[in-house]
Amino acid sequence: MPATPTGPTTDDEGPATATGPVPCRIVVCRDCCCGSPKVTGVDHAAQTERLRAAAPVRVSDCLDVCEHANVIVVQPSAEGRAQGARPVWLGLVNDPDATEDIVTWARAGGPGVAPPPDILDLYAITPPRRRTAS
Repeated sequence: MPATPTGPTTDDEGPATATGPVPCRIVVCRDCCCGSPKVTGVDHAAQTERLRAAAPVRVSDCLDVCEHANVIVVQPSAEGRAQGARPVWLGLVNDPDATEDIVTWARAGGPGVAPPPDILDLYAITPPRRRTAS
C-alpha cells in the first residue's frame, strides 16, 4: 500500500476559510475497524466533522493499518511539500483532545509549515509501505 492514501475515498473540500486556502488535507480511515463500533467510546461522525471544520477531509475505505484504529493522515499543503514535508500518519486517535490537536495543527499550516504539537508524537505511526520486514 502506498504511503499516500489511495483507493476508494469520498472527497469533501470542507469550508472555505476567511484567511484563504486551507493549508493541508486530512484523510480519515473509516472501514472495518476505524470509524466502527469496534473502537468504542468514540463519536466517529463528530470526529470527522470536527476535522472538516479545519481542513478538507477525505474518507478512505481502508488504510491497511487496522491495529492502529482510528487512523488519520495529515497531508501537507503545496507549501509544505515545497519544504520537503511528507504525509504524517497518526494512529489510535480515539481521544477528542488528540482530534483538537490535529485541528489546531492543520489550521496552523500542517506538515512542513507548522510544527505539530508535541503530544502528537505519541500517535505517530509508520505507514504500511515504509515498514520494514522483521
